[in-house]
Amino acid sequence: MVTLTQHDAVGRDPRRWWALGALVASMLVLGFDMTILNVALPTMARDLDASTGEQQWMADAYVVVFAALMLPAGLLGDRFGRRRMLITGLGIFLAGSLVGALVDDVTPLIVARALMGVGGALVMPLAMAVLPSLFGPEERTKAVGAVSAASALGLPLGPILGGWLLDHFWWGSVFLVNVPMAAIGIAACVFLLPETRDPASPKVDIVSTALTAAGLSILIYAIIEAPDRGWGDPLILGLLAASLALIALLVVRERRSPRPMLDLSLLARRGFLLNTLAATLVMFVLSGLMFVLPQYLQAVLGHDAFATGVRMLPMMGGLLIASRGAQPLLARFGPRAVISGGLVTLAFAAVLGSRTSVDDGYGFTALWLSIAGLGFGFAVVPAMSAALGALPRDRAGSGSGLLMTVRQVGSAIGIALLGSLLASTYGDRLDTSGLPHAAADTAADSVVGAHVVAARLGDHALAASANSSYIHGMDLVLLVSGIAALVTALLAAALLPQPEPAPAPAAEEDTGMAPTPADARQ
Repeated sequence: MVTLTQHDAVGRDPRRWWALGALVASMLVLGFDMTILNVALPTMARDLDASTGEQQWMADAYVVVFAALMLPAGLLGDRFGRRRMLITGLGIFLAGSLVGALVDDVTPLIVARALMGVGGALVMPLAMAVLPSLFGPEERTKAVGAVSAASALGLPLGPILGGWLLDHFWWGSVFLVNVPMAAIGIAACVFLLPETRDPASPKVDIVSTALTAAGLSILIYAIIEAPDRGWGDPLILGLLAASLALIALLVVRERRSPRPMLDLSLLARRGFLLNTLAATLVMFVLSGLMFVLPQYLQAVLGHDAFATGVRMLPMMGGLLIASRGAQPLLARFGPRAVISGGLVTLAFAAVLGSRTSVDDGYGFTALWLSIAGLGFGFAVVPAMSAALGALPRDRAGSGSGLLMTVRQVGSAIGIALLGSLLASTYGDRLDTSGLPHAAADTAADSVVGAHVVAARLGDHALAASANSSYIHGMDLVLLVSGIAALVTALLAAALLPQPEPAPAPAAEEDTGMAPTPADARQ
């Protein structure tokens, strides 16, 4: 039969696992790019004579564009084909990586990073959106776990890979490494992924797209800048007000539209809304952990970038174990119990980490990191799987874009708020008495700056004070993260929908996986 394609293949066609491999490779390279540039920035700043503000834009251009365009990207996938737009995104990401590797000036490098953000915005939500087309409910959690683990695994592997490349090649190699990964992903998508779309989806609304991109871009930029400038800075307050005004205009426009581009009715689906919020709050906590750990491992414990990445792997090990073990627990206890238990585990790990002292070595860190990875995996993977499962199949792209955008914004807010808490606590406790004004300002800016000043002046007391102050601030961040995780666990246990019995095979239409007339025309 001509129509015996993607839907009949669900649960039987072994190629779906190869297709999952393509998605995993795509998400892995995005995870690399979130952190690999941090290792290369000092070298790039020296070779390109980049100012501090220019370095900030090198890192932030990708994040801002990435977060701003994920919602329109999901809609484009719904309308024009998710496989097609996924391949397009990988192609744009590959092109941006090539440009970044070959340029020798700051401005084109920032443009290249923004171009990579456009590609990443297409890849991230659509990689999730195609999963319901490939896997039934009994396999979807495993698939979501693999894709989520790939994205998270790229975060610590970025510094490992970046450190090794910088030891052997020029700084452009941190971009060039993306090219073969993206090319493999494109080839695999071409040959292995089925095409899915919703021909009845609304047309792309240019005004709504502009409001979405501008509102989220300004919001993310304000959040990124707030820890340095202060939350009461007039520029930050103005940016936050402008972003809220633009997002409010977007909501008003979409609610009045007979064919809205941004389907706000998805938020009325309790399963989608609550699981999205649970996944977002987990990312808030995780972003705090990922922010404080590298500086602790590098500045306080004295490891280089490569060794720091290696020492963050216990968390990834816990995540991988959880992603593989989530399905049996879900079958036995249901998603509400598993998500709540994962959040409690994450809270325990964060509170345990908040007991870190100056005399503790890496062994204690590895212990609570492993527990944190388990909690993260058992919480976020089922939450995302349940959120995707609550979406109508013909709106998987736009719904996945909404899910990933909210997660990204939650992560940025976590970094900004928890980073600000860390910076203020560190600065308040650091003893800079007797230091020249310029040296005191440098030391108060960061624990890395304090160690540079201490080494230059031979001031061992300053180095000890910096370590103690940073660990105190890190402990406070971890404690707040643990409380946030525990509160989220209680909310999840009280509010997440009760699990429904699994439908019989003959009742495939009730799962949301049955072919629709639009799908039959693919």
